[in-house]
Amino acid sequence: MECQVYINGEYFPKEQAKISVFNHGFLYGDGIFEGIAAYGGRVFKLEEHLQRLWESAKAIDLEIPLSREELKGRLLETLRKNKLKDAYIRLVVARGEGDLGLDPRKCPHPDVIIIADKINIYPEEFYKKGLEVVIVSTRRNIPSALNARIKSLNYLNNILAKLEANLQGVPEGIMLNKDGYVAECTADNIFMVKDGHLITPPPWIGILKGITQDTIMDLAREEGIPVEEKIFTPVALYSSEECLLTGTAAEVMPVTKIDGRVIGDGMPGPITKKLMIKFRELTGREGTPIY
Repeated sequence: MECQVYINGEYFPKEQAKISVFNHGFLYGDGIFEGIAAYGGRVFKLEEHLQRLWESAKAIDLEIPLSREELKGRLLETLRKNKLKDAYIRLVVARGEGDLGLDPRKCPHPDVIIIADKINIYPEEFYKKGLEVVIVSTRRNIPSALNARIKSLNYLNNILAKLEANLQGVPEGIMLNKDGYVAECTADNIFMVKDGHLITPPPWIGILKGITQDTIMDLAREEGIPVEEKIFTPVALYSSEECLLTGTAAEVMPVTKIDGRVIGDGMPGPITKKLMIKFRELTGREGTPIY
């Protein structure tokens, strides 16, 4: 079946789903988005994703032209239209059509776009054996310039880091903040395990607070695993017992080598494996019904 894309109240086949070249989302990355997953006919953490979307919109003074309930209804309708039970959903709100200047006041009608399709970021083998990653030289944007908590369409900072990872022949790159502390990856949050504690960078150092990241922290606490949000350096990461990445598309991904250094015993560790199982159990039973 051909993918049907929602744009401003209408559905279009993938090849016909178009926006104006004068749209400021296209010209300047002026807009916001969420990546959302559905498992077995349920959309996982939909309310949390919509909450973050509205927070991002507020931060850039962008008015979403639908209520939260209306947007939720359109998203579920898009999944039904595409007959999907397991899917990756890209929800985009762009500033809309304007002129060639920067002024957002020239864009009176924001665009809402919903794309639902299947996505496979990593092969299953990586979940069993772990991922090799590198620390890249591209630093994460400083919060005072472009706050990472705004999930904007401007992803060039992440793309530059991804290019570095590609050139080094690995699937993912770890970004540091301006002070040299571990921040996040190009598309995922990062955790390490040290002395049995699950540790992840705090939001204030300049990361996008992840929905999956929060979920993993909650699952760890339920399992009696101490959780900390604190800064750490690459050296601490090299000597960690375990390392894992989290994200909507990646879910829970073990990391077994960083900059050529083997992490732990070179295989996914016990805490990582436990959290992978718990996360998959959770996605199998919780979420907003599609049908």
